Amino acid sequence: MTDPLTRWRAHADDAVLLDGFHALKHALRFGAEIPVAVTTDRAAALALAEELAGDVRDALDALLTQVSAETYASLVPRPHPTGVAALAVRPSREANLRTLARTPRSAPVVVLDNPRNLGNAGAVIRLAAGFGATGVVTTGTLDPWHPTVVRGGAGLHFATAVERLGVDELPAGPLFALDPEGEDIRGTKLPDAAVLAFGSERSGLSAELRARADHLLALPMRPQVSSYNLATSVAMTLYHWSATGGAPS
Repeated sequence: MTDPLTRWRAHADDAVLLDGFHALKHALRFGAEIPVAVTTDRAAALALAEELAGDVRDALDALLTQVSAETYASLVPRPHPTGVAALAVRPSREANLRTLARTPRSAPVVVLDNPRNLGNAGAVIRLAAGFGATGVVTTGTLDPWHPTVVRGGAGLHFATAVERLGVDELPAGPLFALDPEGEDIRGTKLPDAAVLAFGSERSGLSAELRARADHLLALPMRPQVSSYNLATSVAMTLYHWSATGGAPS
């Protein structure tokens, strides 16, 4: 068997960095292929698995190789407190596009229109996975598989379909766009086939997406409060969907 550094270098250019124990745990739970995983303290990582994730403890036991703190730090942009890192094979774009295009759907697709903040995008993917959303689509230049996004998503990219598309390539389904000028969301039941679109943190919905929207919806907000955080807006909207008929399985 080749040493972990050789395996890491062989996969680093095209693999997904799983930064920390929880990202690796979630990736394993949702079927990710992991060619290499390292830790600065194998016994501590397995003890953490015993405590928090017994279902993947044996898989981690087979995967994890202990390396020095210096070696670990050379492999990741920012060392994680758990001292664990791994590389995963990214799901094929074709498979994700098939998932996003499949109808009828049992859960909405979340669209982030030209997002700017990597951490917010990761938090949204984590939320979408928790609610069982069909997928998360970004438009614009942000890479939804950037290591910082994956870190923010705690490895839950593997629990939902995550892709970047143009506005003209969005999945089929009634498009509900969140906008302060829309109708109060509390008067609307969101269908499972909904495409739920959220504008960027700074500038809101693009003109192109707004023009394509079938419905504009607004979240309840106290006067003189200017906005919600992007992930908060997505959470409120997905909760509204789940509370009015849809729900995680």
